[in-house]
Amino acid sequence: MKKLLIVVDMQNDFITGALGSAEAQAIVDATTAHIRARKAEGYTLIATLDTHGEDYMATPEGAKLPVPHCIKGTEGWHINPDVAAALGDCLLVEKPTFGSIDLPGIVADIVADDPDVTIELLGVCTDICVVSNALLLKANFPGAAMQVKADCCAGVTPEKHLAALSVMASCQIDII
Repeated sequence: MKKLLIVVDMQNDFITGALGSAEAQAIVDATTAHIRARKAEGYTLIATLDTHGEDYMATPEGAKLPVPHCIKGTEGWHINPDVAAALGDCLLVEKPTFGSIDLPGIVADIVADDPDVTIELLGVCTDICVVSNALLLKANFPGAAMQVKADCCAGVTPEKHLAALSVMASCQIDII
């Protein structure tokens, strides 16, 4: 049995920085505790990093969300220090957009031919990057037990967080 925990974009800019929120700050303690628990249970840990260049404002995303964030190498790009300490030495996956097109291949390499797979996600933003990666993984691993740890996620707003959880539940992703 393979068990994976995908920690989505728990970066400074989404917690206390340019796009930070009280909701994101509020999940840090629960998230670090959950990461430590899953690590003790033998889960493979993967963390995604929203990663943009200095040209962010000239990109299609920058045109629609004109807030520079997660510029590679900046303090805002780094994983929150408490979350980073809980993760320890884990696989980091940089992604230039909401969903990582590389993540399904990385997961496939880890799970190989094991038919018994659990994939759990948590992080920010529930309604953007968490849902995007959850649906990519669900499409690529339809037989896997997929789950999202709701109290370790935060959306752009509380309403969008709940809406994203509802969408994922509609797609047979368990909300725990």
